[in-house]
Amino acid sequence: MLLAAPTANSPILPPNNGSNAGRGYQTLGGEGDGEQSTNKWNGVFSVSSYTEYFNVDTDLVLNRLMSSLNPTTGDFFSKIDANPDLYGLIWISTTLVFVLSSIGNCATYLMQSDSNSSWNFDVNYVNVAACSVYGYALLVPLGFYFLIRYMGISASLIRFWCLWGYSLFVLVLSSFLLIIPVEFLRWTITIAAATTSASFVALNLRTYVQSDDLMIILVASFALQAALTIFIKMWFFS
Repeated sequence: MLLAAPTANSPILPPNNGSNAGRGYQTLGGEGDGEQSTNKWNGVFSVSSYTEYFNVDTDLVLNRLMSSLNPTTGDFFSKIDANPDLYGLIWISTTLVFVLSSIGNCATYLMQSDSNSSWNFDVNYVNVAACSVYGYALLVPLGFYFLIRYMGISASLIRFWCLWGYSLFVLVLSSFLLIIPVEFLRWTITIAAATTSASFVALNLRTYVQSDDLMIILVASFALQAALTIFIKMWFFS
């Protein structure tokens, strides 16, 4: 019995381009290839399938964290090309959620310490921080991935998640400084953090995406990143 030849345009889940295009789950096979389709979806929903994206050591993570604090280089994609990771995305996002929930309540306590009003721990900070941070870190890169693919440009979702994950590191650092109960200093720190984080994303996208609509992508990424930083200031440190 002759087998159908695999189609040329086979999707890859999770998307992963560049020098590691062989990673991920590749669907090969024509119509009626049910066994391969089942194996593909089993792989997508298997935790062990993503262990390669957590295969990083401390030195590598520290190097990428330091890169996120120096956005002018615009070479982050070249640094992660051989080994993009999701460790930074999950670890940094979770750390930011914890920091916002705890430091935000501490800042509120300091602001009310001079008044006679009673202070209570606001557990809603945890819910808002989790929804905003995890939602942003997962959905915004996904949206840009589909936008860039719609423009006909090759893109890697794993690399986008990696980029946006490390871009949140500066927000973790700035959150500790926002505990200072001086509004002028808080806004100064917020603007500096927003500029650093947004520039890191935009300047690295500039080196990664080659398109006539590049300016739209850069402005959108910069605006969204800055909006997240301002939202954090307004909600948790007002």
